[in-house]
Amino acid sequence: MKSLLCTLCAPFFLSIQSADAVTSSQNATTAFSYNELTNPASKDPKQWAKVKKVQIGWGSTDTRYKKEEPALSTQKQLKLHGWRGERLSAQFVVSTPEELPALTFELSDLKHTGDSKSLIAKDQLQSGFVRYVMTDELNKDKKGGCGLRPNTAAYDSSLVADPIDHLTASLDLEGCTTQGGWVTVAVPEDCKPGRYVGTVKVSDANNELATLKLELEVNKRTLPQPEAWSYHLDLWQNPYATARIYNVEPFSEAHFEAMRPDMELYARAGGKSITTSIMHKPWNGQTYDHFESMVTWLKKADGTWYYDYTVFDKWVEYMMGIGITKEITCYSLVPWHLSFQYFDQASNSFKSIQTKPGAPEFEQHWLGMLQSFAKHLKEKGWFDITHISMDERPMEAMIETMKVIRKADPDFKVSMAGVLHPEIEGDLDSYSIAMRYKWSEEQKAQRKEAGKVSTFYTCCEEAYPNTFTFSAPAESEWLGWFAANMELDGYLRWALNSWVKSPLQDSRFTAWAAGDTYMIYPGGRSSIRYERLISGIQAYEKIRLLKEEYARKNDQSSLRKLNKILAQFNEETLTKTPAEETVRKANALLQQL
Repeated sequence: MKSLLCTLCAPFFLSIQSADAVTSSQNATTAFSYNELTNPASKDPKQWAKVKKVQIGWGSTDTRYKKEEPALSTQKQLKLHGWRGERLSAQFVVSTPEELPALTFELSDLKHTGDSKSLIAKDQLQSGFVRYVMTDELNKDKKGGCGLRPNTAAYDSSLVADPIDHLTASLDLEGCTTQGGWVTVAVPEDCKPGRYVGTVKVSDANNELATLKLELEVNKRTLPQPEAWSYHLDLWQNPYATARIYNVEPFSEAHFEAMRPDMELYARAGGKSITTSIMHKPWNGQTYDHFESMVTWLKKADGTWYYDYTVFDKWVEYMMGIGITKEITCYSLVPWHLSFQYFDQASNSFKSIQTKPGAPEFEQHWLGMLQSFAKHLKEKGWFDITHISMDERPMEAMIETMKVIRKADPDFKVSMAGVLHPEIEGDLDSYSIAMRYKWSEEQKAQRKEAGKVSTFYTCCEEAYPNTFTFSAPAESEWLGWFAANMELDGYLRWALNSWVKSPLQDSRFTAWAAGDTYMIYPGGRSSIRYERLISGIQAYEKIRLLKEEYARKNDQSSLRKLNKILAQFNEETLTKTPAEETVRKANALLQQL
């Protein structure tokens, strides 16, 4: 049986490796060094005629600077404010009328101005060039980004600043080009409060071009490390996409090693949930790399069933080793396409059954597996953190599915992302609802009292706020503030890394607005929108800690000020005031508390 099962795994692996093999091979090498696509936008000679020499200065993390337009920033000094333990970001920008060979930049230590022995070492600072990726736009009605896009020419396409490339040591710039650089400071938890000063030195192959001053005011308050954050961040991981991009066998040692930097980005944001697939194509192959089953389903010749959890175990153990330990989500008993694949030993072939919740065949197919799965999870010590999960399924289907789950083991936890259904809300241990729906105060209180997780999500339906590659960067941060205002536990996004064919060059997809399918880039590259998402989560954690402090001290005045800030984070305000304005003002007020 063991040798047969090893053979059975091969078709799953081969289906990934054989798909677009040429692209896989190319992506495996370009994951660490790559060229951007040609910019479809032309440069305006009149604009560039005003730029007499290379311009270098601090810019704004709210801005995706256009490659073809000059950014005339002359600000040579920037001051940041943060707590101990916080991750802070800054962006500088270079605009050059002439060619610049081998552009580089170098960070110094940040030294305490009042204590020569205290510093934030430069190894606590990360940096990278802000690279350009192809994007598109919302649908023509501007109400969202859902729907197939077989004809990309029907949508305006442009290069947009988004990937943060820490792997490229230098860049050659053409004349009349703008290029951003990103700096992130990981403030140590134990650093001395006060003012720190350092520099960013920008050079090309021939000259030192500019020295920018970076000042940091460190608050006495401390933000805990991401693994201790309460914010429930659930960004679905796709290991099948990483297997293609890095051209490795899925779930091999080479695969785990190659994608470690990518999954560490998730842990750095405080990720809480491990995404697993317990059946073939739970979302009907909606991504470029569809999800295979991490559980092998085998119907033996005598009609009995055998389930192998080797891949599931390897994936969960790997992710736990990276630090994702709170929750395992298992998709899905109710896939979008109600087809269930298994290997039939009698015919030595893969077969599928078509059935739906409520049908006898549905229960027959799932009951034995769930009972076996429950036993396995208990043996591994994972049962209490595992959720049988569904995504955007009708209430009637959920009710029938719950019956099967409870029959298999009444203590199974269940989670769902989708419409708010009061009829089944009490049965869901973790429930993420679309942003347009709202929990009642009573529902939130009851769920919190019961220790249940209540979050919200955005997808292709929300024009804004969102995390598309063309979305305003501040919208990603706005989401964390919104969760704090609504007193929700966190946020769900359906795709951390469901990469498109060439994710470093082109974020467009055949379905949905560009960037909808992923937030990070191969090679462990972060993005502008991902760093801003982290900033919003950090704001949420600060607010939580301040509220706890004010409650202990009965400081009603400070609590009212804080709630007044939070009240601005709602959809109605967002229709009138850009996210960057609301976020900027809120951060300024938060610094004063």
